[in-house]
Amino acid sequence: MKYNINRRKFLGLFGCGCCTLMMPSCATVPITERKQLAIYPEAKINAQAQAAYANFVKKAKLITKGSQLKEIIEIGNKIEESVSAFFNKKGETDPTKNFEWEYVLVDNDKVVNAWCMPGGKIAVYTGLLKITKNKNALAVVMGHEIAHAVAKHSIERASQALTINLGTQIADIFLGGKVSQARNNVGRSTGMDIFQLGIMNPFGRKQETEADYLGLIFSSLSGYDIRESIKLWQRMAEKKKGKEPPEFMSTHPSSKNRIKNLEGWVNEIIIKYPPIIT
Repeated sequence: MKYNINRRKFLGLFGCGCCTLMMPSCATVPITERKQLAIYPEAKINAQAQAAYANFVKKAKLITKGSQLKEIIEIGNKIEESVSAFFNKKGETDPTKNFEWEYVLVDNDKVVNAWCMPGGKIAVYTGLLKITKNKNALAVVMGHEIAHAVAKHSIERASQALTINLGTQIADIFLGGKVSQARNNVGRSTGMDIFQLGIMNPFGRKQETEADYLGLIFSSLSGYDIRESIKLWQRMAEKKKGKEPPEFMSTHPSSKNRIKNLEGWVNEIIIKYPPIIT
Protein backbone atom coordinates (compact mmCIF):
# COMPACT_ATOMS: atom_id res chain seq x y z
CA MET A 1 0.00 0.00 0.00
CA LYS A 2 1.37 3.43 -0.93
CA TYR A 3 0.81 6.50 1.21
CA ASN A 4 0.77 9.77 -0.63
CA ILE A 5 2.54 11.74 2.11
CA ASN A 6 4.09 15.16 1.71
CA ARG A 7 7.02 14.60 4.10
CA ARG A 8 7.59 18.24 4.99
CA LYS A 9 3.89 18.80 5.66
CA PHE A 10 3.74 15.64 7.78
CA LEU A 11 6.77 16.52 9.89
CA GLY A 12 5.45 20.00 10.47
CA LEU A 13 2.05 18.81 11.60
CA PHE A 14 3.33 15.83 13.53
CA GLY A 15 5.93 17.92 15.35
CA CYS A 16 3.32 20.44 16.45
CA GLY A 17 1.02 17.58 17.35
CA CYS A 18 3.57 15.92 19.59
CA CYS A 19 4.21 19.16 21.43
CA THR A 20 0.51 19.54 22.03
CA LEU A 21 -0.27 15.94 22.92
CA MET A 22 2.78 15.26 25.08
CA MET A 23 2.32 18.39 27.17
CA PRO A 24 -1.43 18.59 27.68
CA SER A 25 -2.84 21.26 29.94
CA CYS A 26 -5.22 19.76 32.46
CA ALA A 27 -7.60 21.86 34.57
CA THR A 28 -9.99 20.96 37.37
CA VAL A 29 -13.64 21.97 37.44
CA PRO A 30 -14.50 23.81 40.67
CA ILE A 31 -16.57 21.84 43.22
CA THR A 32 -16.99 18.66 41.12
CA GLU A 33 -13.19 18.35 40.77
CA ARG A 34 -13.53 16.69 37.37
CA LYS A 35 -10.36 16.86 35.28
CA GLN A 36 -10.75 18.54 31.92
CA LEU A 37 -8.62 19.27 28.88
CA ALA A 38 -7.67 22.95 28.62
CA ILE A 39 -5.18 23.61 25.83
CA TYR A 40 -7.17 26.41 24.19
CA PRO A 41 -6.08 29.82 25.57
CA GLU A 42 -8.69 31.37 27.87
CA ALA A 43 -7.76 34.90 26.78
CA LYS A 44 -8.37 33.96 23.15
CA ILE A 45 -11.77 32.40 23.74
CA ASN A 46 -12.84 35.34 25.93
CA ALA A 47 -11.86 37.78 23.19
CA GLN A 48 -13.79 35.73 20.63
CA ALA A 49 -16.80 35.62 22.95
CA GLN A 50 -16.65 39.37 23.50
CA ALA A 51 -16.62 40.01 19.75
CA ALA A 52 -19.47 37.55 19.16
CA TYR A 53 -21.52 39.11 21.96
CA ALA A 54 -20.99 42.65 20.65
CA ASN A 55 -22.10 41.52 17.20
CA PHE A 56 -25.14 39.74 18.65
CA VAL A 57 -26.24 42.79 20.66
CA LYS A 58 -26.07 44.97 17.53
CA LYS A 59 -28.39 42.69 15.58
CA ALA A 60 -30.78 41.24 18.19
CA LYS A 61 -34.10 42.76 19.16
CA LEU A 62 -33.56 43.58 22.81
CA ILE A 63 -35.87 44.70 25.61
CA THR A 64 -33.95 47.45 27.37
CA LYS A 65 -36.28 48.25 30.27
CA GLY A 66 -39.13 46.82 32.32
CA SER A 67 -39.74 44.39 35.18
CA GLN A 68 -38.58 41.27 33.29
CA LEU A 69 -35.13 42.68 32.54
CA LYS A 70 -34.89 44.05 36.08
CA GLU A 71 -35.58 40.58 37.50
CA ILE A 72 -32.96 38.98 35.25
CA ILE A 73 -30.32 41.49 36.35
CA GLU A 74 -31.31 41.05 40.01
CA ILE A 75 -30.98 37.27 39.82
CA GLY A 76 -27.71 37.54 37.92
CA ASN A 77 -26.23 39.96 40.45
CA LYS A 78 -27.17 37.65 43.33
CA ILE A 79 -25.55 34.66 41.67
CA GLU A 80 -22.43 36.73 40.83
CA GLU A 81 -22.07 37.78 44.44
CA SER A 82 -22.78 34.32 45.83
CA VAL A 83 -20.28 32.53 43.58
CA SER A 84 -17.53 35.00 44.48
CA ALA A 85 -18.36 34.84 48.20
CA PHE A 86 -18.37 31.02 48.15
CA PHE A 87 -14.89 30.67 46.63
CA ASN A 88 -13.44 33.52 48.68
CA LYS A 89 -14.77 31.95 51.87
CA LYS A 90 -13.08 28.66 50.95
CA GLY A 91 -9.83 30.47 50.22
CA GLU A 92 -9.92 29.39 46.58
CA THR A 93 -9.46 31.41 43.42
CA ASP A 94 -12.73 32.91 42.24
CA PRO A 95 -13.22 31.56 38.68
CA THR A 96 -15.35 34.62 37.86
CA LYS A 97 -12.87 37.25 39.07
CA ASN A 98 -12.10 38.44 35.52
CA PHE A 99 -15.70 38.24 34.28
CA GLU A 100 -17.32 41.40 32.93
CA TRP A 101 -20.96 40.57 33.59
CA GLU A 102 -23.67 41.79 31.22
CA TYR A 103 -27.32 40.80 30.89
CA VAL A 104 -29.68 41.20 27.96
CA LEU A 105 -33.30 40.20 27.39
CA VAL A 106 -34.04 39.12 23.82
CA ASP A 107 -37.53 39.82 22.51
CA ASN A 108 -38.34 36.45 20.91
CA ASP A 109 -41.24 34.40 22.24
CA LYS A 110 -40.50 31.52 19.87
CA VAL A 111 -37.11 30.76 21.40
CA VAL A 112 -37.04 28.96 24.76
CA ASN A 113 -33.42 29.54 25.64
CA ALA A 114 -30.76 31.33 27.64
CA TRP A 115 -26.99 31.30 27.37
CA CYS A 116 -23.85 32.56 29.06
CA MET A 117 -20.75 33.21 27.00
CA PRO A 118 -17.25 32.91 28.46
CA GLY A 119 -16.56 36.01 30.54
CA GLY A 120 -20.12 36.43 31.82
CA LYS A 121 -22.18 37.69 28.87
CA ILE A 122 -25.73 36.41 29.48
CA ALA A 123 -28.82 36.44 27.30
CA VAL A 124 -32.34 35.34 28.22
CA TYR A 125 -35.12 35.00 25.62
CA THR A 126 -38.70 36.00 26.37
CA GLY A 127 -39.84 32.56 25.20
CA LEU A 128 -38.06 31.05 28.20
CA LEU A 129 -39.95 33.26 30.65
CA LYS A 130 -43.21 31.63 29.55
CA ILE A 131 -41.84 28.31 30.84
CA THR A 132 -39.95 29.44 33.94
CA LYS A 133 -42.99 31.41 35.24
CA ASN A 134 -41.25 32.51 38.47
CA LYS A 135 -37.90 33.82 39.73
CA ASN A 136 -36.85 30.54 41.39
CA ALA A 137 -37.14 28.62 38.12
CA LEU A 138 -35.43 31.44 36.20
CA ALA A 139 -32.60 31.40 38.76
CA VAL A 140 -32.15 27.67 38.14
CA VAL A 141 -31.78 28.25 34.39
CA MET A 142 -29.44 31.21 34.83
CA GLY A 143 -27.43 29.27 37.40
CA HIS A 144 -27.06 26.45 34.87
CA GLU A 145 -25.83 28.80 32.14
CA ILE A 146 -23.44 30.60 34.50
CA ALA A 147 -22.13 27.18 35.58
CA HIS A 148 -21.00 26.51 31.99
CA ALA A 149 -18.85 29.65 32.16
CA VAL A 150 -17.56 28.95 35.68
CA ALA A 151 -16.59 25.39 34.70
CA LYS A 152 -14.86 26.68 31.54
CA HIS A 153 -16.83 24.29 29.35
CA SER A 154 -16.25 26.42 26.24
CA ILE A 155 -12.48 26.14 26.70
CA GLU A 156 -12.85 22.40 27.18
CA ARG A 157 -14.90 21.97 24.01
CA ALA A 158 -12.51 24.15 22.01
CA SER A 159 -9.58 22.10 23.36
CA GLN A 160 -11.33 18.88 22.36
CA ALA A 161 -11.92 20.22 18.88
CA LEU A 162 -8.26 21.18 18.50
CA THR A 163 -7.09 17.74 19.61
CA ILE A 164 -9.57 15.86 17.41
CA ASN A 165 -8.81 18.03 14.40
CA LEU A 166 -5.07 17.43 14.85
CA GLY A 167 -5.60 13.67 15.12
CA THR A 168 -7.74 13.67 11.98
CA GLN A 169 -5.11 15.62 10.04
CA ILE A 170 -2.34 13.20 11.06
CA ALA A 171 -4.48 10.17 10.19
CA ASP A 172 -5.34 11.73 6.84
CA ILE A 173 -1.64 12.16 6.04
CA PHE A 174 -0.84 8.55 6.98
CA LEU A 175 -3.75 7.30 4.86
CA GLY A 176 -2.94 9.40 1.85
CA GLY A 177 -5.99 11.63 2.09
CA LYS A 178 -8.45 8.77 2.58
CA VAL A 179 -10.23 10.54 5.45
CA SER A 180 -10.82 13.65 3.34
CA GLN A 181 -11.91 11.49 0.43
CA ALA A 182 -14.39 9.59 2.62
CA ARG A 183 -15.87 12.83 3.91
CA ASN A 184 -16.30 14.09 0.37
CA ASN A 185 -17.90 10.81 -0.75
CA VAL A 186 -20.50 10.59 2.06
CA GLY A 187 -21.09 14.30 2.29
CA ARG A 188 -19.88 16.67 4.97
CA SER A 189 -23.13 16.66 6.98
CA THR A 190 -23.25 12.86 7.19
CA GLY A 191 -19.60 12.71 8.17
CA MET A 192 -20.16 15.30 10.90
CA ASP A 193 -23.20 13.42 12.24
CA ILE A 194 -21.12 10.25 12.67
CA PHE A 195 -18.26 12.29 14.08
CA GLN A 196 -20.52 13.92 16.68
CA LEU A 197 -22.25 10.70 17.73
CA GLY A 198 -18.97 8.90 18.19
CA ILE A 199 -16.92 11.49 20.02
CA MET A 200 -18.44 14.83 20.93
CA ASN A 201 -21.92 14.07 22.27
CA PRO A 202 -21.04 11.92 25.31
CA PHE A 203 -18.77 14.66 26.56
CA GLY A 204 -21.43 17.28 25.86
CA ARG A 205 -23.89 15.41 28.06
CA LYS A 206 -21.34 15.26 30.87
CA GLN A 207 -20.95 19.01 30.68
CA GLU A 208 -24.70 19.59 30.67
CA THR A 209 -25.20 17.33 33.69
CA GLU A 210 -22.33 19.05 35.46
CA ALA A 211 -23.88 22.45 34.72
CA ASP A 212 -27.22 21.22 36.09
CA TYR A 213 -25.50 20.23 39.35
CA LEU A 214 -23.36 23.35 39.70
CA GLY A 215 -26.27 25.56 38.68
CA LEU A 216 -28.39 24.19 41.53
CA ILE A 217 -25.54 24.92 43.94
CA PHE A 218 -25.14 28.49 42.72
CA SER A 219 -28.89 29.10 42.87
CA SER A 220 -29.13 27.64 46.38
CA LEU A 221 -26.17 29.76 47.55
CA SER A 222 -28.06 32.77 46.19
CA GLY A 223 -31.14 32.03 48.28
CA TYR A 224 -33.45 30.64 45.60
CA ASP A 225 -35.72 27.63 46.09
CA ILE A 226 -34.11 24.99 43.87
CA ARG A 227 -36.99 22.55 44.43
CA GLU A 228 -38.61 24.55 41.64
CA SER A 229 -36.09 22.98 39.23
CA ILE A 230 -38.06 19.73 39.18
CA LYS A 231 -41.31 21.49 38.30
CA LEU A 232 -39.48 23.53 35.68
CA TRP A 233 -38.16 20.45 33.89
CA GLN A 234 -41.52 18.77 34.11
CA ARG A 235 -42.93 21.78 32.23
CA MET A 236 -40.02 21.59 29.76
CA ALA A 237 -40.68 17.89 29.19
CA GLU A 238 -44.35 18.58 28.54
CA LYS A 239 -43.48 21.25 25.99
CA LYS A 240 -41.03 18.92 24.19
CA LYS A 241 -43.36 15.91 24.34
CA GLY A 242 -42.94 13.86 21.19
CA LYS A 243 -40.20 16.15 19.86
CA GLU A 244 -37.25 15.10 22.00
CA PRO A 245 -34.59 13.00 20.20
CA PRO A 246 -33.21 9.82 21.80
CA GLU A 247 -30.61 10.74 24.42
CA PHE A 248 -27.75 9.07 22.54
CA MET A 249 -28.37 11.52 19.65
CA SER A 250 -28.48 14.61 21.84
CA THR A 251 -25.89 16.73 23.60
CA HIS A 252 -28.34 17.16 26.49
CA PRO A 253 -29.60 14.54 28.93
CA SER A 254 -33.19 13.45 28.30
CA SER A 255 -35.83 15.27 30.33
CA LYS A 256 -36.60 12.04 32.18
CA ASN A 257 -32.98 11.55 33.25
CA ARG A 258 -32.60 15.22 34.03
CA ILE A 259 -35.57 15.19 36.40
CA LYS A 260 -34.28 12.02 38.02
CA ASN A 261 -30.91 13.68 38.64
CA LEU A 262 -32.51 16.80 40.07
CA GLU A 263 -34.66 14.75 42.44
CA GLY A 264 -31.53 13.03 43.71
CA TRP A 265 -29.57 16.25 44.20
CA VAL A 266 -32.00 18.88 45.50
CA ASN A 267 -32.30 17.99 49.19
CA GLU A 268 -28.57 17.34 49.60
CA ILE A 269 -27.65 20.65 47.96
CA ILE A 270 -30.15 22.63 50.05
CA ILE A 271 -28.49 21.27 53.21
CA LYS A 272 -24.88 21.45 52.02
CA TYR A 273 -25.04 24.81 50.20
CA PRO A 274 -27.39 27.15 52.13
CA PRO A 275 -27.66 30.84 51.17
CA ILE A 276 -24.30 32.54 51.57
CA ILE A 277 -25.59 36.10 51.23
CA THR A 278 -28.61 37.86 52.75
